[in-house]
Order: sequence, then C-alpha cells, then structure tokens
Amino acid sequence: MPLVTALIYRRRHRLLGRLVQEALALYGVEVPAAVDIGPGLAVFHRGFGTVLHPYTTLGAGVTLYNGVTIGRADPWVPQELSAMRRVVVEDGAVLCAGAKVVCKAGVLTVGAGTVVGANAVLTRSTGPGEIWAGVPARKVGVREGVWAPAATP
Repeated sequence: MPLVTALIYRRRHRLLGRLVQEALALYGVEVPAAVDIGPGLAVFHRGFGTVLHPYTTLGAGVTLYNGVTIGRADPWVPQELSAMRRVVVEDGAVLCAGAKVVCKAGVLTVGAGTVVGANAVLTRSTGPGEIWAGVPARKVGVREGVWAPAATP
C-alpha cells in the first residue's frame, strides 16, 4: 500500500492521529478524521493538493488523483447554516486530477463507477457508470461494464 494511502487509513489512530495528519499536510493532503472511507482507496501522485470535506463518504475502490477537492458550494456560510449535508462517492468512482465536487444543498452522490474528468467542476449528483467533464460538469458518456462490481452468487 502506498505511503499516502496508508497514512489516510491511519488518520484516526488514537495515539498517532495528530502526527499522521501533520505528515499528510506535508503532502498537501487534507482528509479529516470524520471522512468515512471504504476499503481499496487508491490515491495517485501522492494526492498532492487533495482536500476532502469532513462530511464526505468514499465507498470501496474509489480512485483519487492529485488536486481533487470535495466540499461545499457555500464556504462563506457557517457550516451549521449550510444547506449541504454530505457528499457520497460510491464504489469504484474515479475522480481525475483537479476534479472539484461541490455540493450546494442536501446530499450530492457520485454514482458507482462514475468518472469525473480532469479539472471538472461537478455540482450535481450522477448516475452509476457515467462520465462527467467540463466546467460546469456535464455528462459526456457512459462506461460500459468496466466498473461493474463482481456479481454475487
């Protein structure tokens, strides 16, 4: 397991958590302890510049490239008054370099297997296996079965 990914999984450690957070900061990675992360997280290019909002959930097998930001669309509003509730990135989603996922209100869901292209700004929920790109992000395609989880017996 790459160093940055290992540190991300250990950020909640009872004794070393603060030290781990500082080590991640040296890489420019901010992943608060409140972020829920499923198994199989892949972080490429050491995640330089990656910032996740505390109200974020990452499913299993999510891939993050450098410069990914997940947060609120209203950062000038105090958190307790924000209409944003949570950002959920479902299993197998890929957030490419520089992708921004910003939630205006409620819960924004990045569907299972969805790809958010490089430097895209996603402001709304997506369906499973979709490809989104641009500013603001628009659906530009659909992934064909590549992302699908293994069938259960």
